[in-house]
Amino acid sequence: MATVEPEPEPSTHGDTASLSDAQRSLRAQMLATEHWSLLASRSTTQSEVLTRIAIFLTLVSAGLVSLGVLGNATGFRGWFGAAALGVLALLVLLGVITQLRVFNTATEDLVYVLAMNRLRRAYVDLDPGIEPYLMTGTTDDEAGAKTTYFPFAARDRSQVFASSMMVMLVVNTALVGLFIGALVFAATGSIAWSIALGALAAVAQFVLWMLRGYRSYRGVFAAHAPLRGTTR
Repeated sequence: MATVEPEPEPSTHGDTASLSDAQRSLRAQMLATEHWSLLASRSTTQSEVLTRIAIFLTLVSAGLVSLGVLGNATGFRGWFGAAALGVLALLVLLGVITQLRVFNTATEDLVYVLAMNRLRRAYVDLDPGIEPYLMTGTTDDEAGAKTTYFPFAARDRSQVFASSMMVMLVVNTALVGLFIGALVFAATGSIAWSIALGALAAVAQFVLWMLRGYRSYRGVFAAHAPLRGTTR
């Protein structure tokens, strides 16, 4: 009676030479399923955060218009000051919450990109002939992520400063400066001190958020161990 020898398994994650055609087909199907799952998660996350940003900007516009209407109605006297501080405090709170979500989403998106780069590397291992046709990254390291984000050239700072994250940060920074300036004016009645402390608070807020974003970005690569590096 003939015995059936078990098909050999690859010794490492990149060793696919010993795989049978059936094993290659099954692996490709599983990789494609995971790839589509990551794409769907990334798309849902991006859609959700863009909706959050749109809602926040709408509320900011509505809040500032409301203050203008209240100012005209009260002559910027009486209870207008308390109402203005209340509206600005609410907008700052919503801005901080939205800003946190935007920065967290940026980190999540980076993780999705690294995961999909790793899968593309697996496709190349299964069929090395497809590598010249892949424009996005095939290594799950920092260089590979940059290639996926911008395949045509080296990624520069303009992409960061033109991002939705930066739009949120600029708007939220302005709100914080307005709120602190309004608080100082309510307490001291000094326009000079209001402008100075409001501007200082805005600059501090911007710098701290930028540092937080950079630390989150570096933290991903500190915690991540790539399977394939660009130099390999």
